[in-house]
Amino acid sequence: MSNPTICVAGGGSWGTALAHLLAANGHDTCQWLRDDTVAQAVNAHHENPRYLPGFALHDSLQATTAPTVLGREIVVLAVPCQQLRGWLTANSSHFCTNTVLVNAAKGIETTNLLTCAEIVQQTLAHLQPRYAVLSGPSFAADVLRGLPTAVVLASADEALGHTLRQIFSSASFRCYSSTDVMGVEMGGALKNVMAIAAGVCDGLGLGHNSRAALITRGLAEMSRLGVARGAQPHTFMGLSGLGDLTLTCTGDLSRNRQVGLRLGRGERLDQITASLGMVAEGVKTTAAIHDLARQLHVDAPLTDAVYSILYGGCDPHEALHNLMARRLRDE
Repeated sequence: MSNPTICVAGGGSWGTALAHLLAANGHDTCQWLRDDTVAQAVNAHHENPRYLPGFALHDSLQATTAPTVLGREIVVLAVPCQQLRGWLTANSSHFCTNTVLVNAAKGIETTNLLTCAEIVQQTLAHLQPRYAVLSGPSFAADVLRGLPTAVVLASADEALGHTLRQIFSSASFRCYSSTDVMGVEMGGALKNVMAIAAGVCDGLGLGHNSRAALITRGLAEMSRLGVARGAQPHTFMGLSGLGDLTLTCTGDLSRNRQVGLRLGRGERLDQITASLGMVAEGVKTTAAIHDLARQLHVDAPLTDAVYSILYGGCDPHEALHNLMARRLRDE
C-alpha cells in the first residue's frame, strides 16, 4: 500500500490531530466533517476553531463535508462510539469494498455492549473491510505540538498492522503494532471509567495514596473484564492499558478525569456534561461496562462505584465508604 489516499472521518480534537499527523507525514489526507464552517476554516486558515483553536494544521490537509471522500483507500474513524453504528449505516454506500478502516474512537456501545470492531462487523460486513484500531496515551494537543507520543495499532491481519504503523509513525509519533484487537479496544474503553474514578478521588482531596491504589486496582479490573471478553492479559500492561490509564487518571487534559473532579467537588452530572462542549466517553461507557460485567459475571467494584455516582444518585463519600468496607481478600 504505497502512497494511499486517506480520509479522517470526524472533526473533533483527536480526528483533527490525526488528520494533521497524516498530512504532515506526506500522505494525501482529507478530513470529513459535518460542519461546513469548520471545514472552511481548515481549508482557508489551517485551523479547527471549534476544538483546537490556535493550533496550526498542515498546509496540505483538506477538509470537506462531501461523503464521497469516504471512498478513499484508508478511512480513519474518529466518530464517537455511541454514534458509530448510526453513522456507518447512513454512510455505508460511500465506502469501498475491502477498504481499510482504522478506528480511533474509544468506548463500548451502551445498547448492545459491543466494541467498535464488532459494530463495524455488523454494519459493514457486506463490504469485507480490513479493520484496525489505534489507541494509547495520546492527548490531541500534545500530538499537534509535536511532543513525543507512543501508541499501539492493532489488527488481526499482522501484515496490515505493520503497514499501518509505518503510515502513522513520525519522528514524534511512534506506533507499535499488535494483533489483540479486543484487548486494545477494551483497554481504551475501560480506562475512561477509571479516569472518572480518579478524578472523583482528587476532587474529594484524597491524596496520592488513593490515586495510586485506584490506578493499580483499576488496571486489575480492566484486565479481568478484558480477558472475559477474549483479550490477552499482557495487552493491559501495554500502551492501550497501563499507558492510557496512567495518562487519563493523572493528566488535566483528560475530559473524563475532569468529569470526576467536578463530581467529587459536588457538581451535578448534567451541569458538567452541558458545560464540557465535547464528548466524555466514560460517562456512557460506565453504563455499558456496568451491564457487561454483570453479563460476564466479573467482579467490577470500581465500575460499580462510578456507576452508582453517575446513575444511582450515590454521594461520592458514600461510594468511597462502600469500596473501602468490602470484604478483605488476596491481591
